[in-house]
Amino acid sequence: MKNLIVILGPTSVGKTDLSIKCAERYGSPIISCDSRQMYKGMCIGTAAPNNDLLRRVKHYFIGNLELTDYYSAAIFEEEFMTLSSSLFKKHDTLVMCGGSMMYIDAVCKGIDEIPTITDEVRAKAVNDFNELGLDALCEELKLRDPELYKTIDLKNHKRVVHAIEVCRQTGKPFSDLRTNSKKKRPFNIIKIGLNIERELLFERISKRTEQMIADGLIEESKSLLPFRNLNSLNTVGYKEIFAYFDGIFTLDEAIEKIKRNTRVYAKKQLTWFKRDKEIAWFNPTDTEAVFEHIDMLIRN
Repeated sequence: MKNLIVILGPTSVGKTDLSIKCAERYGSPIISCDSRQMYKGMCIGTAAPNNDLLRRVKHYFIGNLELTDYYSAAIFEEEFMTLSSSLFKKHDTLVMCGGSMMYIDAVCKGIDEIPTITDEVRAKAVNDFNELGLDALCEELKLRDPELYKTIDLKNHKRVVHAIEVCRQTGKPFSDLRTNSKKKRPFNIIKIGLNIERELLFERISKRTEQMIADGLIEESKSLLPFRNLNSLNTVGYKEIFAYFDGIFTLDEAIEKIKRNTRVYAKKQLTWFKRDKEIAWFNPTDTEAVFEHIDMLIRN
């Protein structure tokens, strides 16, 4: 039986380092499941693996998309399954690494087949959000899909807009299309979660943010200004720097906003992952304990 090692955890915890060690130990390439590292031109702001690491271990799904490309967890599931089928012909074990919760679930659990949203429907939903506001779309969702309305995060505009897109595209409630049934995979899944004390994690987030600034995040963000309204750039790091360019924040304020918003995102990641009882948790420095755990599961 083939094995997929999934290395996950909050941002800045040390997933990249462990993924490299696992890839070298088990002779595997690394399949990234970071929804923002897939886009070209966003290397610094997404903390993508540097060129030395990319040369050291073969990576997939790093810088493979244009900023204007539409992408989703459902597409990632399909492309991952195709890629892994090919890679498993040469490797008994593969390593997947990242912190994008929906993308990890797409691979490990599967996503219900949602119809493709046309450009016209997507553009109309986005335009309605921009002109009418989130409250108006929430009211529409309440009428179209009262069941989903009760459970969805009504403050998350991306999820609300997507739900409206699906309802409008199909003429049916989004909840009617969701089965939430776990798909069977032709490989074993070994989930390795990394976590550390919260104060230390927040310290790492702070240092990583400052390193991004030193590495040229301001200059990288300037090059991305023409694309600032794209969904690919609707992410922590760039949004705050764009606000600095607009004069809304000073640079110091923007940096502090990045740190704070990254901490909020890290807490959301942990909340999501903690619900998954299949994850074995380790300190990122406990490399040997991780290897022992993986080896035991592979043998069995």
